[in-house]
Amino acid sequence: MRPLHELDLSALSRCEAVLTDIDDTLTTDGQLPAAAYDALERLAQAGLQVVPITGRPAGWCDMIARLWPVAGIVGENGAFYFSYDREARVMRQRFFATSAERRANRARLDTLREQILAEVPGAGIASDQLYREADLAIDFCEDVPALPVAQVQRILELFAEAGAVAKLSSIHVNGWFGNYDKLSMTRIFAKDVLGLDIDAARDRVVFVGDSPNDGPMFKFFPLSCGVANVREFTPGSFAPPSFVAPSVGGAGFVEVADRILAAREVAHV
Repeated sequence: MRPLHELDLSALSRCEAVLTDIDDTLTTDGQLPAAAYDALERLAQAGLQVVPITGRPAGWCDMIARLWPVAGIVGENGAFYFSYDREARVMRQRFFATSAERRANRARLDTLREQILAEVPGAGIASDQLYREADLAIDFCEDVPALPVAQVQRILELFAEAGAVAKLSSIHVNGWFGNYDKLSMTRIFAKDVLGLDIDAARDRVVFVGDSPNDGPMFKFFPLSCGVANVREFTPGSFAPPSFVAPSVGGAGFVEVADRILAAREVAHV
């Protein structure tokens, strides 16, 4: 991971879209700083397509798509995207799985939920689980005392043993049935909503994240950036970002946004 100041301004000047994780990337200590939200707004006002790519639930994503200065949102680690057409007052939604598939998967996840709670003392169900459409979120440090690494690893193993995909974020282990992740739904969203082929335009997109579930995005985008807390995770356990900001959480996101905006200003001088 190279320091953010080495991210070439000429490369950033071609940026068309900024994709960002939310928890511990936009937020700091569980809250969204005003400066981070302001950075989102400044990016959007500069003509960039801003898109959160998050593990957070459908209920939250509906609100974010409506109220934040974003082009849309990919939620539950790639289970769906929402994009609100403000002129038509219509929410565009696309899910990876059908309604019938999601119902069947939920029954399997409910069984797995009881197994995990029984086998991993101290684990909890994420407080936002009620608002989820496609996954099971196990809390290991957000609203419960932080679990030891070995117990978090056991949660990951239980999902894998059940044939589920499991991803580690900074606060939850998210598990689901289905062959998708943040990147696969981002590819669909970009084509449907932005009219952008990210395979052809990957060097014109910046992704900002902080944890292992961002690994596919870090690996795919050459201009991927981590906020400083990405260093807290074990090296080699996931694909790291190309660059890393000096500061953690929302302050780190602001640093990335400021560098993108500075590159655009230089390009237009």
